[in-house]
Amino acid sequence: MRRIGITGHSNLSTTTVPLIADALHRTLAALTDEPLVGVTCLARGADQLFARAVLDLGGSVEVVLPAQDYRARKVKPDNAADFDELLGRAVVVDILPFPESGREAYMAASERVLGGIEALIAVWDGGPSGGHGGTADVVEAARARGLPVTIVWPDGAFRE
Repeated sequence: MRRIGITGHSNLSTTTVPLIADALHRTLAALTDEPLVGVTCLARGADQLFARAVLDLGGSVEVVLPAQDYRARKVKPDNAADFDELLGRAVVVDILPFPESGREAYMAASERVLGGIEALIAVWDGGPSGGHGGTADVVEAARARGLPVTIVWPDGAFRE
């Protein structure tokens, strides 16, 4: 089994979502012909698009949630059905012991993802993180561990 993780922006524009979904599907399909395990924190945007692509390719999804309150505090009503569906399809759900979601919990969850994968896909525009635990920080941590990082940011993509 090939274990691949994701980091990426959660604030993708509406027109960017299909571009990223297509790029993730193509990237994952090209990475391996082995059974695929996708490891994700299941945040809105890149993480959920990644999880769908993994499932569409016949793989399985493992989820690392950053804190005990993540679902209640961070999942917005307009994204709750998608989040719940993907969470329900996960073969493993690991909830970190942080009582509250926050930057420390997000980076700890990303570190947990990095500790269990062979490669990372980053849906990243190349910009700096908006706070500790953001996409740029996770890419830096992956590279420091020697993990291969594939950047996905198609032409025409932008964040809101």
